[in-house]
Amino acid sequence: MARKTHLKELGSIACDELTELGAGKEGWLVENPNLLTSLDTHSLALSNRSQILILDWNNNDGDGHDQGLYRPIKIKPFDDKSIDGVGEITAIEWLVFDEFKVICVGTNNGYLLIYSLDGDLIHKQIVYPVNILKLQVRGSKRIFRHDDSSSEEVCVVMPGVIARFEGSDVQSLLRRWCQETRAHLWDENWRKREPEDPGNSYGRLPYQLWNISKYGSCLDAAITGIMPPPLLELQSSERYYCAVSIGEDAVLSAYRLSENRNRSIVGAILSKVVPAAFSTISSFSRMIWRSEKPSTTKVEEKPQSFAKASSLTCLKDHPRKGENLTLSPGGTLAAITDSLGRILLLDTRALVVVRIWKGYRNARCLFMEMLVGRDTVASSSSYHELSKSDYCLCLAIHAPRKGIVEVWQMRIGPRLLAIQCAKGSKIMQPTPRFGSSTTQSSYVPLEVFLLNGDSGQISVINRSLN
Repeated sequence: MARKTHLKELGSIACDELTELGAGKEGWLVENPNLLTSLDTHSLALSNRSQILILDWNNNDGDGHDQGLYRPIKIKPFDDKSIDGVGEITAIEWLVFDEFKVICVGTNNGYLLIYSLDGDLIHKQIVYPVNILKLQVRGSKRIFRHDDSSSEEVCVVMPGVIARFEGSDVQSLLRRWCQETRAHLWDENWRKREPEDPGNSYGRLPYQLWNISKYGSCLDAAITGIMPPPLLELQSSERYYCAVSIGEDAVLSAYRLSENRNRSIVGAILSKVVPAAFSTISSFSRMIWRSEKPSTTKVEEKPQSFAKASSLTCLKDHPRKGENLTLSPGGTLAAITDSLGRILLLDTRALVVVRIWKGYRNARCLFMEMLVGRDTVASSSSYHELSKSDYCLCLAIHAPRKGIVEVWQMRIGPRLLAIQCAKGSKIMQPTPRFGSSTTQSSYVPLEVFLLNGDSGQISVINRSLN
């Protein structure tokens, strides 16, 4: 009897260009702290501190055979002298919409950069002048269609700071870029032009910024979703978010984030009156001094002020330190790994730890959805009719020291799978998409991919146990 496998091979990313990122050395994919990865459907982006390499594989037959590798795309941001001072690449993530996809980059000087797949700089903006640790995308996958507890967003995680960009604002900016690019598709002069202010041609992205360093600098954080207002502000029209952070001083801490940046009535008045008065005085001065030559000095872009963040809870357990945080699709659960091999499953609504695993040092966790307790034949024959309710939320735990990937049923279910994996492997997940249609005939479950760095083979964990 053939041995049952729970992995489906999709293709290989092996190519000569990977040697520039260290490929060829054992463990190059997981042992280099400067190597960043981001996965999209049929696309993988890898980056070191200075360049980005994009690899695509073709999956025509769906059986992992006859995979044709497209020509790799190289993006070298720092060859462009117009972005001097933005720092080195410290985070990358795909931004995927129905009509286009781009690469989002974070730097150690706090800049957010967006690049097209042709390597053109679309947008440049400073978020906060500290190292960007992580870019986190929340797409349109919700638990229920009427669920408003989560929204499309891009979160930027920094030591003790978190920022939130509305997904619709990002999409609007990219649509302006896309429309202008298509309008000048055959205009060689326009394509070869040098913009006066590279990265700022399509406006500035509005965002909210919060300080979440009350319990020490965070190593990872996430905005879990919208939460109720404080008890004495039930009639408030403001929107509040819940953020969970982990770090060296606190295994986990939680905050209520307010969209209102004004801390008092006086502050609200000053924030409205002072800019208006300054604008009036400046306009009047220009009317008087018309003969004065306009200044060519570029005004330095400054980050905006912090909005209000209120502490909700904190868990300290010295010498344990939080290492990685992963959110479930709806944001209701978070898996947190710590420095002593423990994994905490946190209910982000009640802010209560509901499950603990021990003995998983250097583990990485990702949520996925599987068909549990369904007949194989029935499942395969009605695949296109499967809905969200047919799938069960699970947690995939990659334990590199054990050389296995385990899949556990949420919240307190049993272990469903234990898959052997080669040393130097890494589990990954495609970036959530923005604006995906909710009228699709079939539901696309959340999947987990396994990339073997030494062989270049990429596989996906089967969504069915049978």
